[in-house]
Amino acid sequence: MALIVGAKTFDRLFAGIRFDELDGPLLCVHAKDEETASQIEDDYSLHISTIASNILGQEVEIVVVLPKVLQ
Repeated sequence: MALIVGAKTFDRLFAGIRFDELDGPLLCVHAKDEETASQIEDDYSLHISTIASNILGQEVEIVVVLPKVLQ
C-alpha cells in the first residue's frame, strides 16, 4: 500500500490499521477514527481487496472499514 499511496499518506491513514476478520468475500478492517475509516474505504478499498485477495489466495470482494471506537 505504501507504494500505491506514498509514504506520507500511508503513515497518516494506515498507522494503527487492523485487518480483523474475513467472512467469505468480506474483509473487515479497523482504522484509528471515523474520518480515516471513511477515507480509506472510499479511496483505497479496491486496492486493499486486490492485495488481500493475492495474499490470502481467496477472493475479497468487499472491504468494510470501521473506526476502532465501534469495534
